Formats: sequence, structure tokens, C-alpha cells
Amino acid sequence: MLIFFSALAAIIPMTIYLILIWRFDRYDREPFRIVLANYLWGAIGAIFLAVIGSVILTFFISLFVKDENSLELFGAIAVAPFVEEMTKGLFLLITVSNKKFDNITDGIVYGGAIGLGFGMTENFLYFVGNSDNLVSWIYIIIVRTLFSAVMHCVSTATLGAFLGYSKFMSRGKRIFYAFVGLSIAMFIHAAWNSFVSFQSTAPLGFLFLFITILIFIAVFTISIARERKIIFNELSEEVTNGIIPAAHLNILSSSIREKVGWIPETIRKDYIKSATTLAFRKLQARNSKGASKIYYENDIDNYRRFISFLLSGSKA
Repeated sequence: MLIFFSALAAIIPMTIYLILIWRFDRYDREPFRIVLANYLWGAIGAIFLAVIGSVILTFFISLFVKDENSLELFGAIAVAPFVEEMTKGLFLLITVSNKKFDNITDGIVYGGAIGLGFGMTENFLYFVGNSDNLVSWIYIIIVRTLFSAVMHCVSTATLGAFLGYSKFMSRGKRIFYAFVGLSIAMFIHAAWNSFVSFQSTAPLGFLFLFITILIFIAVFTISIARERKIIFNELSEEVTNGIIPAAHLNILSSSIREKVGWIPETIRKDYIKSATTLAFRKLQARNSKGASKIYYENDIDNYRRFISFLLSGSKA
């Protein structure tokens, strides 16, 4: 029964966190199937590679460090952050090539999803491993659900944010910012593990992670606000060109767009999605070169025609 409840305790909170992060991206929400793919990578692929990497690296370190306590501590503070952040971030290098991945917000969502998936599986293993004592089991569930698993989310989301920030920069800058993001992710992971490895510094670990989470929320909120500004600025030109009515500009760039009554309900969702995608395609086209630029420019024309079709049909 404890194994069954361990599975529930691992799956339910992380799934709730995942949905909250996905829905918080209110203006240009990512396809959930891609978010889920990243989540499953964290839960399965990253865990599998992390176990292999940790075993190999720990074996080589054990040739020089003979004391088991020292080896275990070194594994928690150095090996785990290095290997796990590498394996979690590996899938982001694939996701970043997707046309939907284009800014800091997207990186936070996709990176956070991977971290939550990793945290879910790791939590389950910890819960099962401590299922022989009910009090210890409950304590582990609380700590890992509120802190350890969230740490995985924040650390990988940090890498994702840097990948999103540098998406349209030169190759050299993308590599540089990826390295910076990965280094910060490893630092967050290593700092948390370091603090909680000792009873005397554990309170500092909780304080450190609490501050880190606040910074994460602040960056996420600022990035969402920036998306709203992008939608307003990019669609202003469409108002001038007569594609979008002036009365719709403020609505499309705010939460009011989710309310009914300002446009026929039969086209509202398609209109919002098309107008939002058009705004981001215009930004992407300006920051792209070669085949990608051509792709975005063609998409811009297609969305303009589709929006005109939608609005002409609603007037009829």
C-alpha cells in the first residue's frame, strides 16, 4: 500500500505543478504534447542516463577517494548536479530547435517540465526507499515535494530561460549563454545538496531555495509581461494595415480576450491564437536568417489571410 501511495504522492503534485506552469504562460501557451514530451524525458530518459553517468563517474572517483562517507558526500555535491543537469538539459537542445520555442518564457516552461518529470521519478524512488517508517515517509514526501523536486524544476528552467533568451543570436552567443545557463543550474543544484547534506546548514538550504524560487517566479512573471507587450507592439502595425480592428488591440494583448462577448464566440479562440502567433512570427522573422526567415515570412502572410477570412466571416 505504501508503494501505491508513494506513486500517488510522486505523480499528483508534480502533475499539478506542470499544469500550473503551462497555464501560467497565458499569451502564447506551448503545445501541451511538446510540454508533456519534455516532462516524460525528465521522468524516464534523463533519469536513465543520470544513473548510468553517476555510476561511471563515481567509479572513477572511487579510485582516488577511498572513504565511503566522503565519496557519498562528493557524489551529492558534485557528481549529481553535474550529471543530472547535463542529462535533463540534453532534451532542451532538441526542443529549442522547435519553431514554438522562441523566448525566455518557452524555455522556462519546457525546462521546468523536464525538471518536474525528473523530480517525480526521483521522488518515487525516495518515497519507496523510506516506506518502512511512516513518520520518515511523510517527512520525506513533504520535503521533496515542496523543495527538492521544485529545485529540479527551477534549475532546468534556468537553462531553458538562457536558451530561449539566446535563440536568435549568433552561434557563438548561443553556446555561451547555454554554458552560463547550465552552470547556474548546476550551482543551484549543488548549493541545495550542499546545504541539506549537513543538519547544521539545512535551514540555510531551505532559505536559499525559497529565495531562488522567488527569483524564478519574478523572472517568469516579467517574461509573461514582455510577451503581452510584444503582442501589443507587433499587432499595432496590423491595425494600421487594416488587418485587425483598432478596438481589438488592447483586448488581444490582455486577459480580457478570454472573456466572451467582444467577438463572435464561434471564432474567438481561433482569432486569439492566430493573432498571437502572427505577432510572434513577425518578431521571429526579424531575428532570423535564411530558410527560417523565409518560413516565418510565409507564415505571416498565411496568418494575415486567415485573420482577414475570420473577421470577414464574422461581419457577414
